[in-house]
Amino acid sequence: MSIARNITSIRERIAQAAAQARRDPSQITLMAVTKTVDPARIREAYAAGLRIFGENRVQEFEGKSAFSDYAGAEWRLIGHLQTNKAADAVRAFSAVDSVDSLRLARKLNAAGEKLGKKIHILLEINIGGESSKSGFVPGSQELEETLVAAPQLQWLTIRGLMAIPPFFEDPEQARPYFRKLRQLRDQIAARQLTAVSMEVLSMGMSHDFEVAIQEGSTCVRIGTAIFGARPKP
Repeated sequence: MSIARNITSIRERIAQAAAQARRDPSQITLMAVTKTVDPARIREAYAAGLRIFGENRVQEFEGKSAFSDYAGAEWRLIGHLQTNKAADAVRAFSAVDSVDSLRLARKLNAAGEKLGKKIHILLEINIGGESSKSGFVPGSQELEETLVAAPQLQWLTIRGLMAIPPFFEDPEQARPYFRKLRQLRDQIAARQLTAVSMEVLSMGMSHDFEVAIQEGSTCVRIGTAIFGARPKP
C-alpha cells in the first residue's frame, strides 16, 4: 500500500466532489487521522505533503510528540477529552476539535490562561442524537450557554462545528445529518456572536467525505483511506 498514492487519490476525489458542488477544493482541509498509526507511516504522510493531523487521545500522542516539530505540521485533538486532561491537551495540541460541554471549554480556557497559550476549538455536535456519542444537542440550553460565554473564554477561539453522524453503509443516508449541521452552523453564524467564528465545518470521514463536501464541509478527517484499516484490538 502506498500512502502517497492514497493521498493523491483522496485529493482527486475531494476536487471532484467540490466541483460537483461548485466549490473551490483549496478551501477544504484534508486532515490525516493518526489513531493507532505508527510513526513511520505518519512520516510517509508528512513526506507526501500532509500537514494537518488529528489524534484521538492525549496519551497516544505523547508517544508521537516529536512529529509536532515538523515544519508546518499542525496537530489537533479530535477524540473525546476528559476534563482532567484539559491541561495536557492544551500543552500538546494547537486545537481541540471535540469540545462537547461548557465545563470542558472552561477547563481548557483556564489551562490556556495558566500556560499562556491560546487554543482553537470546535464545538462537537451530537447531530444524530446517539446515546453512544458525546456532543452538544442542537438547540440545547448548554450549547446556547457556551456560545454566549465565548467572550469570557478569552484563551479559546471558537472556530466552528464538528460532528460524526450515524454510520451508514450507503453514504447518501448520512446526507441529511451533514445538511443539518451546515444549517446549524449557518444559523449560528448569522447571529454574529462576539468571539464566535463559524468558518470551520468539520464533517466527513473515509467512507462519506464526498457527500460531506457536497453539503459544505471545510475539513474532512481521513484515516482508513490513507493508512488502511486499523488493526483489531
